[in-house]
Amino acid sequence: MTALFLAHGSPMLAIEDSAYASFLATFGKRIDAKAIVLFTAHWTTRQPTVSSIDGTYEMIYDFSGFPRELYEVTYAAQGSVEWAKRVQHHLKHVSPIVNIDERRGLDHGSWVLLSRLFPKANVPIIQASVVPSWTPKQLFQLGEALRPLRDEGVMIIGSGGTVHNLMALRWEERTKVDSWAVAFDDWLLAQSSAQSENVFHYEEKAPYAKQAVPTPEHLAPYWIAYGAGDRKEAPRVLFREYEYGNLSLLAVSF
Repeated sequence: MTALFLAHGSPMLAIEDSAYASFLATFGKRIDAKAIVLFTAHWTTRQPTVSSIDGTYEMIYDFSGFPRELYEVTYAAQGSVEWAKRVQHHLKHVSPIVNIDERRGLDHGSWVLLSRLFPKANVPIIQASVVPSWTPKQLFQLGEALRPLRDEGVMIIGSGGTVHNLMALRWEERTKVDSWAVAFDDWLLAQSSAQSENVFHYEEKAPYAKQAVPTPEHLAPYWIAYGAGDRKEAPRVLFREYEYGNLSLLAVSF
């Protein structure tokens, strides 16, 4: 199984037809995973935390101001206590404390993507948190710890956004893309492909870093997916577009 970073974009992805929604639907048909471990930018904790749900996840509508239709979306994702324990075991190789959460539902960083990838909700889902206070290198090592699960048919997904600045969005923009957003993603992908240590110091070295990443939680899943990937191959861009002027819709296979 591969490791993926997938931008979850706007929650409207769940109900609007778009090129990105079509890509996810098509890509999902090619995936035959035993389980999915998904790190979502919308679950931030002080220590790595893994959902251990026996049954169906509840829905979390963690947004406001969107059409009523979006709040009526349901997705009957199934958890797995067994796979959650396996994930916890591997993560403890790099983090002495890995918490288990038996109550939390799926936030929109998870169900928006999953409803497009696996509309039948027929793959066990292990939702995991991100720790934005950790350095990119520490988050990368968290992903590294999960590499063995890929050999067992488990897909690792980081759900977030490489360029995610809500204050800079231009909601009516449909065609023009801000050059600074493109420049940041170009740099990130180039440094990742070169396996340069510079990538872990993006705040000082990347162009427009503060503009693209005002807070670290949406980029955190990228480092985890990058760490879970195969270091013998360069990252592969599966999809890349921008909406609202600069919101990055980037899908990368590691």
